[in-house]
Amino acid sequence: MNFKKDNRYLKNIPFDYIGTFIANLNMQSAVWVLYLAYCGLNLAQIGLVEGMYHATSILFEIPSGAVADLLGRKRSMVLSRLCIAISCVIMLFARSFWFFALSFVVQALGNNLNSGSEEALVYDSMKAAGQEAHYMRVCGRLNMLIEVSQGIATVAGGILAEFSYVWCYSACLVIAVLALMPVLLMVEAPYAEEQSRPRSIREVVAAHFRTCYEILRSDRRILKLISYYAVIFASETMLFFYSQQYYYELGYNKIQISLILLVVGGVSCIGAVMSVRIYAALGTKTAQIGACVIAAAFLIYGVQRLYLSIAAFAAASFFNSVLYPVQSEQLNSLIPSAQRATLISVNSMFFSIGMILLFPLAGFLADVWGLTAVLVGTGGVLLGFMGIWCCIDIYS
Repeated sequence: MNFKKDNRYLKNIPFDYIGTFIANLNMQSAVWVLYLAYCGLNLAQIGLVEGMYHATSILFEIPSGAVADLLGRKRSMVLSRLCIAISCVIMLFARSFWFFALSFVVQALGNNLNSGSEEALVYDSMKAAGQEAHYMRVCGRLNMLIEVSQGIATVAGGILAEFSYVWCYSACLVIAVLALMPVLLMVEAPYAEEQSRPRSIREVVAAHFRTCYEILRSDRRILKLISYYAVIFASETMLFFYSQQYYYELGYNKIQISLILLVVGGVSCIGAVMSVRIYAALGTKTAQIGACVIAAAFLIYGVQRLYLSIAAFAAASFFNSVLYPVQSEQLNSLIPSAQRATLISVNSMFFSIGMILLFPLAGFLADVWGLTAVLVGTGGVLLGFMGIWCCIDIYS
């Protein structure tokens, strides 16, 4: 379907900038590992809770993407914000492993409803206005806003958590409600040909799953890109979250840890801004170079020196931010508009599989061998993975 250019959809972009900034003022991201440890969970249990989060993502990622394509991306984003708020309430009152797990499950559902919907709404808003060629630049700005917002949240969360975790999670609840407001002002963008709707959500899910399977099977570039980046992003995410415990074991308090995360977030922000230039200079080698830097960061953690580990952490986060808009641009150029939200959700599902495998296993092994040894071992495994994939052209 050829849409007539309509610039009114471009107002979704600034609203998304605002909503993204507010939503990522989520202070719990900087302290949740320490909070669960404070509440009595060991690293194995923390790994299991995170694994349940990503298991939920796998179960609901494709259906939530299909619902977004059928009912609208805006409605899906509204439901997402509500789920995040409910998750914060549960986290405030949870006192056992299973209630913490329930909070993570609800949060995962909320993120599922948003993951494909937001990206698809932004891309198709630009497409409706004939501005899709500038999508990667918008994506880079969104990532920059995320890094700035998370940097602010990191420091604020560390300070609040040092005095009271209740203050920290109460602030998270307020932020979740405020993040809903810009979404309510957005306008649904056109994204599919008019067609007779299936009679049930179940039929929609089945139809979208079949379509995605056929696209993945017919275009191996999509499958290879998704698989490759899932491993890289899951590894760096594990490094980020377990770094909270890593620095705590080195003897630093929550405020000091939050300042370390702030420095790393600032470097990540620079990576998001420079992603377009770096990709223009390095081309397809960007993915391999970024993965090697992230693997090296894991290995450097074995030295257990503060400034060296911070430098390694920052370098890994820098390239992680560079790679996100690169992958997003590459995938969106290959995905049909009608299935965009669903296939983006498939991408998130692959990431969740990586997290389910990495995070709980790392937690179990860390309780036995120590966290530092596990992080160094992960770096070695990632280098081995890179050795295999260097022989494969993921772009063809």
